Amino acid sequence: MSNVIQLNVPTRAQGAAARRRALISSFAQHRRFGDDVFWLKENAELLNIMECTGQSLDDAALAPHRGFHDQVEKRLGFFPQYYRFLLSICLDLEDLGLPGTKAEALCHWAAREGLADAELSDLQRAEARRLMLRRGIDPLPDDTGLTDRLHRFVDRSETFAMPNKKAAYELTHIVFYLSEYGRRDPGLSAAARISLEYAGILAYLEQNADLLAEICVALRFAGAEPSPIWENWLERETHRFAVSHGPQASAADDYHDYFVCNWLMAASGRDAFVKPAEDDRMAFHRAQPHVGPLREMSECMFRLEDARSDDWEAMRPHVEDALTDIGHDILTEAQASSARFSDFFAGFARTGLRGVAL
Repeated sequence: MSNVIQLNVPTRAQGAAARRRALISSFAQHRRFGDDVFWLKENAELLNIMECTGQSLDDAALAPHRGFHDQVEKRLGFFPQYYRFLLSICLDLEDLGLPGTKAEALCHWAAREGLADAELSDLQRAEARRLMLRRGIDPLPDDTGLTDRLHRFVDRSETFAMPNKKAAYELTHIVFYLSEYGRRDPGLSAAARISLEYAGILAYLEQNADLLAEICVALRFAGAEPSPIWENWLERETHRFAVSHGPQASAADDYHDYFVCNWLMAASGRDAFVKPAEDDRMAFHRAQPHVGPLREMSECMFRLEDARSDDWEAMRPHVEDALTDIGHDILTEAQASSARFSDFFAGFARTGLRGVAL
């Protein structure tokens, strides 16, 4: 057994400003191209993280996006279906220091064109409203119930005690929009904070770093302190990412996990984006995580059928017997991460149809 302890510390050979410049350039110029919707998605996400965490960007860091900014109105006119991505990038570039006032004019145009009226979901309407309100424009002035509907969704804690990643990601994004990405109190109820806690337990049981990082950021935006068990694990996972560069680097990678883990690092006062970066095509790969016990727990409970109970202490021996040693350790950590684990399990057990005449 080796007695050498490896410490993960920020790389000092390349300064933080140089890393940010190279990272932005890689996504702006080397991974994809500007008319690809995935280019829009990746760059919108990166610039949003840079803007909402107050990262300092110099002129050289923003330079790769000048061509986009010069032509953004042409793209919006031809690709109005991507207006949320386009507005987000333009708003962030100007708020990060790129000269210009195009974002306000484009928000006015998008509102006059009624682009937000074409949205099918309240989540998309909330994002559209949040984006345009950054320039004082409400694209949905007659929809006075939108915020109330969002709160009703996040207040239903039982939704988030069952595996449903789509609902969990919608939960985090609602908190992002209501809080204006950490700039104001989102006004969450106690039930909504429980929703975030339940979603976090599930994400930890699945070892889903991407989702758990978003949940921890959302908790911080809501003024809550995430479990140290979750955040310490995410810090370790962030340092374990491998970054490669060159023509062989594949854009089918774990870039989003890398982004949101580093977003949490910045939001929690830790060093963010410390991996060396190159002004080149880059790829980001998460180290192979342990397989979490979530699936085995679900399968165990499903097989129990009528013997299934929502009492965690009664079910605990059955569940633990179904797990590997690693799964048992992760479950033990999940229990220690939340004082509400037993309440969470009562929803996770899904005993609600028992006794119903069908």
